Amino acid sequence: MDLTELTEEMRKRAGQNVKLGYKVKFILEEEDGIIFWDGTEHPPAIDNEDRPDATTTIRISAENLQKLMAGGLDPTLAYMTGKLKVEGSMGVALKLTSMFSD
Repeated sequence: MDLTELTEEMRKRAGQNVKLGYKVKFILEEEDGIIFWDGTEHPPAIDNEDRPDATTTIRISAENLQKLMAGGLDPTLAYMTGKLKVEGSMGVALKLTSMFSD
């Protein structure tokens, strides 16, 4: 999946869940891409703008983000093995992983 497809998939999943209440930036390592999730709105605004006001920043490869959203990568294992790095609120990251697994 490329950046556009990942962004669309994230929009679809986010719209099916309750309001997150936080802003999250996904930095796609190796692809130099950004997905910014403004969860203070409902439905959330999700785009590819790089904004500095994220509560949490998640660094992950596009391949691993796709696996995470498809349920093929356990978020805890990804974090423990360094495939997913979290800067900021770990609680927000945990909320996201439960949203992806729904």
